[in-house]
Amino acid sequence: MTESSAGGRAGRWALILLAGLGIAALAFAIGRFSTFGSTAATAAPTTASAEAGFSRDMQVHHAQAIAMAMEIYRKTDDDELRVLSYDIATGQAAQRGEMYDWLVQWGLPQAGAATMAWMADTDAGHDHGVSATEPMTDAEAREAMGMASDAELGALAAADGIEADCLFLELMIRHHEGAIPMADAVIELGSEPRVLAVAGSIRAGQTAEIEAMQAMQQRLGCGG
Repeated sequence: MTESSAGGRAGRWALILLAGLGIAALAFAIGRFSTFGSTAATAAPTTASAEAGFSRDMQVHHAQAIAMAMEIYRKTDDDELRVLSYDIATGQAAQRGEMYDWLVQWGLPQAGAATMAWMADTDAGHDHGVSATEPMTDAEAREAMGMASDAELGALAAADGIEADCLFLELMIRHHEGAIPMADAVIELGSEPRVLAVAGSIRAGQTAEIEAMQAMQQRLGCGG
């Protein structure tokens, strides 16, 4: 790699990170304002609430999506996939920042009970095998949320070309499919207006992205 191409790549990464941080900062400010307004009229969610559980678990879920999206953005030659991966990374970074701030504003810790335990009394939770009496292990919860394993992340990092594009699409479709039931569960159980609005946005946005990624799989000739 030449010095100029390395410098160009570093410059692009710097711009991406700055854009993502800018969006996240804006979401952070919006989250502070919206949470202040809602808690002024109603009691803040408790640490055992659906809102708190959703905020914690979705931050973890989003963190992996951001990492995978930035990995494929760095090396794909497909313009459509590059745009989608950028949108996923920056959009989920903003949502993750807002969720972090919700917990701060509610006076709650960023870590809580067993992953997905807050979903136990919902249809989505039952479908994922969540039990109020037998908490999932971390590995079981990550699988139920559609998250990639360490081995799959390693394979994505090692792959290139169409192989990398197709593996990313496979992993991210599954990842999105794991997020939608989490959004459905907090909509069913929760009452905090801003949380419900973000959950609805996640459900609609990720459903549309799944359809877009499935179309890319067909266009690229991905198997499976």
